[in-house]
Formats: sequence, structure tokens, C-alpha cells
Amino acid sequence: MIPQEIIRRKRNGEELSSADISSFIGALAAGQLSEGQIGAFAMAVWFKGMSREEIVALTLAMANSGDRLEWADIDRPIADKHSTGGVGDNVSLMLAPIAAACGLAVPMISGRGLGHTGGTLDKLESIPGYTITPDAGLFRRAVKEAGCAIIGQTGALAPADGRLYAVRDVTATVDSIPLITASILSKKLAAGLQTLVLDVKVGNGAFMADRHQAEILARSLVEVANGAGVKTSALITDMNEPLADSAGNAVEMRNCLDFLAGRKENTRLDTVVLAFAAEMLVKSGIAASPDEGERMARQALSSGKAAEVFARMVSMLGGPGDLIENPDKYLARAPVEKPVMAVRSGWLAACDARGIGVSVIDLGGGRRHPADRIDHRVGFSELLPLGTRVNAGEPIALVHAADEAAAERAAAALAAHYRISEDEPALGPVIAGLV
Repeated sequence: MIPQEIIRRKRNGEELSSADISSFIGALAAGQLSEGQIGAFAMAVWFKGMSREEIVALTLAMANSGDRLEWADIDRPIADKHSTGGVGDNVSLMLAPIAAACGLAVPMISGRGLGHTGGTLDKLESIPGYTITPDAGLFRRAVKEAGCAIIGQTGALAPADGRLYAVRDVTATVDSIPLITASILSKKLAAGLQTLVLDVKVGNGAFMADRHQAEILARSLVEVANGAGVKTSALITDMNEPLADSAGNAVEMRNCLDFLAGRKENTRLDTVVLAFAAEMLVKSGIAASPDEGERMARQALSSGKAAEVFARMVSMLGGPGDLIENPDKYLARAPVEKPVMAVRSGWLAACDARGIGVSVIDLGGGRRHPADRIDHRVGFSELLPLGTRVNAGEPIALVHAADEAAAERAAAALAAHYRISEDEPALGPVIAGLV
């Protein structure tokens, strides 16, 4: 295999064979390629694209570049969900235990915050003692005994993806649909999944702001995952406002516990979580229809079984056994909490969801640089949904900040991120489509 020949052929728009791609990714994983060669390959793909067969081959090659998990000793369907990222998107925290309570095994490999979007791992690290990188034995036991485990990617899973992504991040090739597809799915295939449901976000708080581009990405992910042998579907969901009524880390963890306790019914978040639970159950053959799947998920919530699964997972992975009963004992609160007031009377008509995510980072709840330490206490809670009628001077959110000055800045920024109109807005559905 001559790397520059593969790069040249892709640069010229030729279709690469599975053997070519496998050889190139094998050399990448073995450290036999220079960063220049990796960057040139990524740029060639960015400009010339890839056929569906090429993307399947790239995904499989990256999935096979390290360990692949097997779950032969678990007699439940192995399923997972992945989101392309948003603001106030803590769906995974509730979805995994709900799905497990309904009979699935959910080995969920999650990530940290990326850009303005929050990360599931960062939220979990607000729980004292919770380990996001357990050894393989503990991970396996948690999935088998609790039914689910939400952890971070280890260096042994799809290592070629890690090296390729690091180069893409500094060569302006992150936003390539073939490379996004292979990056997401290689880790999921390595996790040994049988079924997968994808949450492709669209809107001003998503990486895909355009509906057409979101649909292209969703189709690519679904077709490639199914082509690689994993039963997969995708829901396209709205990210023009935060999904939960909180954005941050500990505040979203509190939101999760409230959800599992049944205190977030009839919200946009409730709609999305239950829809994904139903889709996972149907794809895995446990439910015959989405309606039946949703009924099963609601029963898991109302009976307290999903909360029990979550508590067991947290305890097995090093967290406190009584987190659900005593959240204030473990989830740190910011020293300053300040209401954000509506600047005028009217309807909350629109908001800059991306700006809200950036404001969380400004408070210290996200990273500007990879080595930054996160303040898990900070963020926003009690965010009112769009379509709410407010009066001037009424609170539309609550800021959680490390000091008074930061609270003042965040409150002013958040108020500026909302548009208040005299007319009631016409809002679209939170679930925009199914692929």
C-alpha cells in the first residue's frame, strides 16, 4: 500500500476499494502515516466525498482498528442511542435506564462537550465518585447487572478514529458527512451493538442548522450503519431552543433526577425521551409498535423501575447509592443564583440556543481549551420554553454562577438571547422527522 497513491486517487475523485481503505486506516492506526498524509486524505474526502460503499468500508476499518466488545453472555438485545449534540440535551441520562428497565442492555459510550454543546460525561462527573472510565470488567458487570452503563470511550475502542479526528480538528475537515458518519459509527460498531437510534439535531443550537443538511447526515448514518449490520434509524429533532429547562452540568443532572421522578411530564424533553425509548424498543423487537413502546417506557418511569436502574448504575460505577433520595447532599450548588428577568411583556418567540450554550461556557461550565477544568455547579435552570407569555420583570430563567459579577454578565447575556414578541409564535414540532 502506497499512501500517496490512495490520496491521489481520492483527490482525483476515484472510488477507493475496501482493501485500499482498510490498508490506509490500518497504517493510520499503526502510526505509519504522517499527519500531512492523514490531513491530505481528509481534505480529499472533504472535497470529493465518498460513495455509500466507501463510507461503510471506512467505518468498518476504523471500528476494527482496536478492540470490539462482545456481549454473548447477556441475553438481552444490545442497543444504544447517539446524539449529534445540542444545548440542554440530557436525553441519554434518562433514556439509558428507561430502555434498560424495559428489557434492553445499553452499553452507552458517550462524549464530552464539543463546542457550544454539552457533554454527557461532563454531566455525570458532577456526581462525586462516578467513574467514566471503568475497566472492562466493571463496565461489563454494570451492563449485565444494572442493565446499562454510560461511560467514555477508551483508547482501545476505534483508536484510528481518535487520530483521524485530531487531524481533522486542525485542518478544517470536521464538517465532512462521510468523515462524521464514520467517526460516530465506528465507535458504536466497536461497542458491539445490535440496534442503534440516532438523534440528529437541527436548528440554531445544532451543528446542522439547515434541515436539508440534517436529513443528508441522518440518511448517511442510517444507511451506513444498516450496511454494516446494525439495525438503525434516526429521528431529526429541533434544537432552536434548549431541550431541557436547564443547561449546565449539575443543573442538568438535577433535571434528570426530576425527570426520573415523574416531574417533567408534558415537556419537549418528555416527548423526545419517550420517542427514543419507543424507537429503541421497536428496533430491538421488544415492542410491536411505537405506541406500545411508549406505553412500556411510561410504565418504567411511573413504577420507579427506571429510577432504580439509574441508581444501581451510579452505585456500581462508584457514585453514591442514595443520589436519587439525597441529591442536595451530592450535587454541588453554585454560590450565586440570580433570576433573569424578561425585558418586556409579550411572548417568548425565539432564542439563540447556540448563544445559551456559549454562555454556559462563559460561566465556566464548558471548555475553551481541552485542558480547562469545568465548574460543574454553574449554568441555567428554570428556562421557560418558547411560546410562554411573560410580563416585563418576570423571571425567564435562573443563573447559577461562581460569583456575583459572573451572574450579572450571564443574566444580561441570557436575556439578550431571547426575542420577546407581541404576537404568539407558531412553533414547529420537537420531532421533525424519522429516517
